[in-house]
This record gives sequence, C-alpha cells and structure tokens, in this order.
Amino acid sequence: MTAQVDYLVVVFTATSGASGELLGSDEKDLVQLVWQLVNVNTKTLGRVNEILIRPDLSDSTEEKSDEDVVVECKEEDESSSGADCMYTAASLDSGLNMFNLQLTNEVNSAGAGTSLCLCTDGQLHIRQVIHPEAASKNIPVPDCFYSFFDLRKEFKNHFATSDLKALNAHVMAESLSLPVDVSSMWDPSANQDPLSVLPAEVAVQQVRLMTSIILSLLSEPYCNSFSNPERVNERFESGTCSKMEKVCDNTVIRARGLPWQSSDQDIARFFKGLNIAKGGAALCLNAQGRRNGEALVRFVSEEHRDLALQRHKHHMGNRYIEVYKATGEDFLKIAGGTSNEVAMFLSREDQIIVRMRGLPFNATHDDVLRFFSPEDGSKETCPISGGKDGILFVRYPDGRPTGDAFVLFACEEHAQCALRKHKELLGKRYIELFKSTAAEVQQVLNRYSSAPLIPVAPAPLVSVLPAVSLLPPPGGVRDCLRLRGLPYTASIEDILSFLGEFTQDVRQHGVHMVLNQQGRPSGDCFIQMTSAERALQASQRLHKHVMSSQRGANSRYVEVFPCSTDEMGLVLMGGSLSHTHTHAHTRSRSGTGLSPPPCLSPPSYSFTPVQQILPTDAAAAAAAAAAALYPPMGQMLLAPRPLHPGHPYYPASAQLYMNYSAYYPSPPGSPTTLGFFPAHSSMSSPGGLVRMPGLPYNGSGVKELINAVQGYQYAPEDALIHAHGAVHAHDPARTLLTQPKEWVCI
Repeated sequence: MTAQVDYLVVVFTATSGASGELLGSDEKDLVQLVWQLVNVNTKTLGRVNEILIRPDLSDSTEEKSDEDVVVECKEEDESSSGADCMYTAASLDSGLNMFNLQLTNEVNSAGAGTSLCLCTDGQLHIRQVIHPEAASKNIPVPDCFYSFFDLRKEFKNHFATSDLKALNAHVMAESLSLPVDVSSMWDPSANQDPLSVLPAEVAVQQVRLMTSIILSLLSEPYCNSFSNPERVNERFESGTCSKMEKVCDNTVIRARGLPWQSSDQDIARFFKGLNIAKGGAALCLNAQGRRNGEALVRFVSEEHRDLALQRHKHHMGNRYIEVYKATGEDFLKIAGGTSNEVAMFLSREDQIIVRMRGLPFNATHDDVLRFFSPEDGSKETCPISGGKDGILFVRYPDGRPTGDAFVLFACEEHAQCALRKHKELLGKRYIELFKSTAAEVQQVLNRYSSAPLIPVAPAPLVSVLPAVSLLPPPGGVRDCLRLRGLPYTASIEDILSFLGEFTQDVRQHGVHMVLNQQGRPSGDCFIQMTSAERALQASQRLHKHVMSSQRGANSRYVEVFPCSTDEMGLVLMGGSLSHTHTHAHTRSRSGTGLSPPPCLSPPSYSFTPVQQILPTDAAAAAAAAAAALYPPMGQMLLAPRPLHPGHPYYPASAQLYMNYSAYYPSPPGSPTTLGFFPAHSSMSSPGGLVRMPGLPYNGSGVKELINAVQGYQYAPEDALIHAHGAVHAHDPARTLLTQPKEWVCI
C-alpha cells in the first residue's frame, strides 16, 4: 500500500493485566477493544465504538447464538465509558467478527472511498495482544489486522529528535500543542503501576486523543501522508541461509523448553504478530542428532527482537517457553550451510519437509518412493514432490549412508498422510518420521559433513598396549605362579598350606593377592618363586587341586599356571592375560584387555626381616639410586593417576594413564630391589629409604605419600620430603620416603 488510504481506524486495546509499555507481556486476555473512524480526505470523525469481551467461563463453544453479542447504542453522556456505541462479546472470536462487521458497515455507509487501515499508538496493541492471543486459541484474524500505522513513527517523521520508545499519546499531544485534560487523561509516562487494570473510560479517552493527533498531522504545516503501513506476516516463509551471510546480533533470540515434536511453523505461531526473517526459525539438535527443545529465531529487525523478548515464559500448549538473547554467530552455526546439493533441495518454496530416520544403509531412492506410494495400492499413498529430486540422503564425508533422509511433499495433506507411516517397516527396519525444517536439514548435513561437535571417545587400552610396548615378550623367564579360582574367603595362610612343600621356594614378599575394584578378593593370586624350574614343578603337581579355606566351608579346585614377572606386573597394573594362551606358554596380544584395578593385599602375613643387600656408603647408595630410576616394568609401581575408578577409556597416545585413584597393587617385586636403601645414620630409628620418583609438584605432600604406602608398617614422623640432598640430580621430584625395614604387607 503506497497510496494514502481513505479511512484510518484508530484502535486501542486493553487486557485484564498489564498496560502501557508492558501491554501483552503477561499473556492476559483481551477484554476491551475501542475504535473510531477518521476520514482522511474530509478530516471528519465517526462515532466511538467499544467492545467488551467477556470470555465464557463454561468453555462451551459448541453452540453459539445471537445472544453471544449484545449491542447497546447510547448517547455519549449516558455511557459509563464515554463511547457512542458499546458491544458485549462472549469470546475473542465473536468480538473480532463483530469489530470487522461493524467497521465494514460504517465504511460502506460513508460512501466515498473504501480503503482503510488501522492506526495504533505503538506496536503492542496489534503485535502483542491481538495476534498472539488469536494464535494461541486458533482463532482466525480479520485481514484488516495484518497492516496498521504506528502513530509514533508517523509523528517521528516530523519530530526527528523524539525518542520513539518514550513517545505516547500524551507526549505527542503536548508537542503538537493540543489541549489535554490532565485531570481525566491517563498518562502512561507518569509513575503509575503498569500492572494495574485500566479503568474502562481510559481507552475511550486515548482514542479521542489519538484522533486529535491524526487530524493535526493531516493539517498544515505537517500534511502527513499515511502511505507506508506496518506489515504483519501472515505465514512463515522457509528458506536457506548461507554461512557467508551476515546476521545482526540484535535480531536473534534463543527459545528454550520447546516440545520435542514442535516445528518451525509452531515457533512462528508462538511469535505470531512478529516478523521472522525468511528461514529464520532453526531447531537445535543435540550430539545424537535429536532435537533438544531449543531453537534460534532470527527476526527482521531489532524492534521485533525486543518484542519477542517480552514473550519470555509465555506458553506453547501447556509448556512455558524461555526466551533469551542470542548472536548471529549462534544462528549461523545452526542454520548456515554451504552445500549446493542442500541449496537445490531447499530451493523449492511451499514444500513440507519430512525427516526419515533409521533407513537401511542400502536403501535407494526407489525404496523410499515405494515406501510412501505402495505399488499394491492397499495403503495410503502420499507422493513425494519432484520424485527422486525430492529425496535427500544424508551421508558421511566418505559417502557412507547415515540412515537419515529428507523428503519433500507438496501440501500439508500429503505430509500428514506420510507422517501416519511412522514406524512402518522398510525392509527389515522400522522408519521414524518427523516433520522437519530447512534449518534442521542444514544442521544435520553440517553435523555429518564436518568434524563432530563432541570428540569421539578415545581408543581403549587394547589398541594402546602394542604401540607402547607394554606387553611382555613371549620368551620371558617364567619363575612365577598364577593361581586362578581361589575361594573368596581364602587367606594367605590357606595359599601357603595349598603350596605345601613349595612354600620354601616362595620369595620374600612374593605372594600377591589380586582384589577387585570394590576391595574384595577376585579369585586370583600371583606367587614369585625362586626359580623357573620350581614354578613349573609346582604348576604340574598342584594344577586343579582343591583348596580349602579355614574361614569358610567352601572349597574349590584351583588352576595353577607358570608365568613371567612381566606378565604378573601387567595384571597388577590393570591389564589381563588370556588364561588359555598362558597355560600353553604362548600368549597372544589379542588376549589383553581391561580389568578392575587391583588393590593392596591384606596385611596379615609377613616374612622374616629383610637382609640389607646394598652397600652402606653414600656413593654406592647414590649410584644404586640412579640405576633404579627406570627399572623394568615387572619391578616398578606406576605412579597413581587422578582418574575416576573404572574409567573405560585411555587416550590414544604413547602415555598410559592407569586408574589407581582408589586402590594400589602390592609391589610386583621384592622391596629389596625396588629402590630400597639403607637408612642414613642421621635417622632417629633403624629402617630404610624408598625412593618414589615422578610425584606431582602440586601434591599435598606427606598425606599423599602416606596414602601411597597404606598397608605397610611405618611411623608417620618417618615420612620425609627432601628438598635438598645427595640425589638431587637424579630425583626431579626430590622426594624420599623413610620406611622401616620390617615390611609386613605381602
């Protein structure tokens, strides 16, 4: 509409809630609609009409009669609100129909000219009151409500210095030097409570004041031409958005709490009255490709974005929707695309998009066409728009199918028919169907064609072990025994009784009970023998013999296998061995996997005191310390790592992180060969030193060291962290822990 209209319809609305600049923000129903006709050509006024909308509390809308609308035409002084004619409607639907009917009759009776357009004080009456309530109640709105003049913007054309947000009818009247009855006029800019309900006569007074402002703008010296009205989009237009497009940050909002089955049309209905940009409703997907209840919406201007923020916590059905500010970058991440194939697919307008999920990987275009249009004709047919061109398969960058596809339908009827095939079979798989959007198509394609938003879980330990050479060589000396299938109540004394004559061949501190992650016996045990010959003899004689437990009545046969020190160390460090291959004296790498981290053996068995085997002079001790920096795997205890117990993955790198935050294994080697040094002469009590390299610099000190040696007898005052000493150059963490010679834990 570019030519000046013949009639302006000055409209003012009031709800049962907030007024002024908060009108419509509390989602209250419309209760009053007042209007007056202005003849632009003759500059004459019509009568003031008022409709009071009183919703039917019985919610009975099945039967409607002429009694739904009551017409009362009175003289101005007889009406309580000052209106010339008053109408009472039982619902919003009947009120809007009555408004349209009475307005049409009045224009037709005037004779000359038929073009008309509404005029309001600001945007709220049309965009935040009429359209949102009608959309939520599925009520059709008369065509006249889709275009209107904003009196504030028309006024600002002649008073450019005015602040548009601070304008109202009272301010405009004062600027035009119009008489205002301050005693009876309601001033929105005054310190009045915007949450209070307006008196009935205020709406009529506002309409009369607005008509005076319009007549003044039509006259000299302004001669305003009402020719460019505001527009309200009748429907949402889908479209594509390029990643190279620039999106203003002040036009985007984020909506949260959407129902999972909502579409872009549902979002447009929620923001009815506000103009969303073409393709500006983008549903967000989670890491699994499913909708997460969020959407990014792009509006045509900052003014519409600000009005959308006022709908925070308005309802969509029985759910309230949260509305927040967002950025243009956020919108482009979701809705932006670069694929020419997608652009061609979405280039057709007025098409309904349906997403298919769970397709067989070998599904073709013909399979999809037959799915929606069966050849036997026994089921409903819903032809795909464009045939094969209306089908878009989603694939990985290497061309592999993902099981997703999008199809186009020409009308809503065909789309609804297609959605009724939800979970029907295609081949041997049932297919999930959802109504989709252009932005969702872009988002799904972007997700599969680029790097994942959430990194893939790191490779498990199995794939790491061969790379870091942690597996023991097959030809190692098998001077250890592995006992499998022990009674859960078996103690170390029961194990020694089971070994019989081979007990004398057990090394000092050579019995290692393996406990599970909960600290309970796992049924496994490792024993270090003095020689490989005695270990082989013990395995041949004791294999599958029965072991009894003194603490329980149960008894079980025990499997006994010879193994090497490295294999024992691997299990104690969190790995596992293939028992079948171990028994055959050959072990395959494929038998290595993850097992719960072991913990300390019970401190209920002790050997005789350890003999000092290292020299006592300081030089020899320092040399031994340097040699013990990097012992073989079977003779060292890896430093604990701060990972949660039972973490199933390890990083795919050369660094191996073991999960010992809760439990620690007993040392695979004898303490006499694990960095064990004689005590310095300055020590207060006899004992030895245990060197613990690799401690973290930001550790808590003595407390962590005490936890590391739990189960061993020591005096707390013997824990000493050295910051200076003779082995600085070989001790990056500069840590020595004093330890008595009597090691009582096996």
